[in-house]
Amino acid sequence: MVTNWAGNVSFGAARFHQPDSVAELQRIVALSSRVRALGTGHSFNLIADTTGGLISLARLPTIIALDAERARVTVSADVTYGELASQLHGAGYALANLASLPHISVAGACATGTHGSGDSTGNLATAVAAIEMVTADGELVTIERGADDFAGAVVALGALGIMVSLSLDIEPTYYVSQHVYEDMRLDQLDEHFDEIFAGGYSVSLFTTWRDPLISQTWVKQRVTEPGEPLAVWFGAKLASGSRHPVPGHSPVHCTQQLGVPGPWHQRLPHFRLDYTPSAGRELQSEFLLPRSAAVPAIQAIDQISDLVAAVLQISEIRTIAADDLWLSPSYGRDSVGLHFTWIDDMRAVAPIIALVEEHLAPFDPRPHWGKLFATPGRYDRLPDFLRLMQRYDPAGKFRNNFINTYLTPA
Repeated sequence: MVTNWAGNVSFGAARFHQPDSVAELQRIVALSSRVRALGTGHSFNLIADTTGGLISLARLPTIIALDAERARVTVSADVTYGELASQLHGAGYALANLASLPHISVAGACATGTHGSGDSTGNLATAVAAIEMVTADGELVTIERGADDFAGAVVALGALGIMVSLSLDIEPTYYVSQHVYEDMRLDQLDEHFDEIFAGGYSVSLFTTWRDPLISQTWVKQRVTEPGEPLAVWFGAKLASGSRHPVPGHSPVHCTQQLGVPGPWHQRLPHFRLDYTPSAGRELQSEFLLPRSAAVPAIQAIDQISDLVAAVLQISEIRTIAADDLWLSPSYGRDSVGLHFTWIDDMRAVAPIIALVEEHLAPFDPRPHWGKLFATPGRYDRLPDFLRLMQRYDPAGKFRNNFINTYLTPA
């Protein structure tokens, strides 16, 4: 039985394909009536499931092709950020941002709008300059940035075709240091939210919602000039040693802290590539809201903190820059993400997710497409995307229950 990484989803596909060439992939897609692609399985819902054929791209030839002249790298859909980053850094290049896990595939992360943290950085899909995919009739097509379809085709949830490769923007490599601060009062965000998140290239706040404290604040800085961290920062004290964001877990799983500079790909993620990411068995939800609503939204969750905390491992608060990708949760607005890593008990967690959605509803939330939610949020360009989906896949070859449930006209 094929499951996702967390083990909470068992895929119900009738067939499982592992093509070893693009030509074979094209043939499989052309002959299938229903088909979906399976990435690294880091989604927590049925976005990748199908009643037809499930396709793993793991056996396709791996491509990591650097184009220094255009400041791009082209990668095959099977490549993970961990694999890509080490090769990029070795060649003297970098990506602008990474998510908390380097274990995820580039194609899957971009297709679902996955993000890292940073006032000035958009989600990972904003680095995409071109995509190559197999469409419903088995044709191999390329869509470049600037094309009419491009903004709808990058964060597309697998609804337009099977991604084969992506070209990403790159920049010269850089180094990052990170410090962890402990026990910031939640009410510091009331007056200092913008200052706190402007305090680093990437800033993440962690809370258990069990008391009025932000248990940890992770501040990642691009290394330009040496400097000493503040001992106290917005009331939080500099940690005396390395920390794991989830209480009771060993920091050996986490990237180097204590201000030790290192390559971008060994600091921007929270978790090391050579260890099990995050807490292991868990469930996750995340809701992206307009940045302007950050403080009242956090206060709304604080009103139900006892209920949230009872089924929670850790919650993370991050910021993401606006973008123009139609189905991106940050489309058209600078955003704040409220992330919840739940215990592995769907029966207990499901009603709390519904309660969180109810309390966030006044702030126009959009969920992370790869995590657990009930309400998809409002997307102004959804009608345009539906027309794009009809054009690329008129018979619904790439549709599934997830697409049919959540991509419906408002």
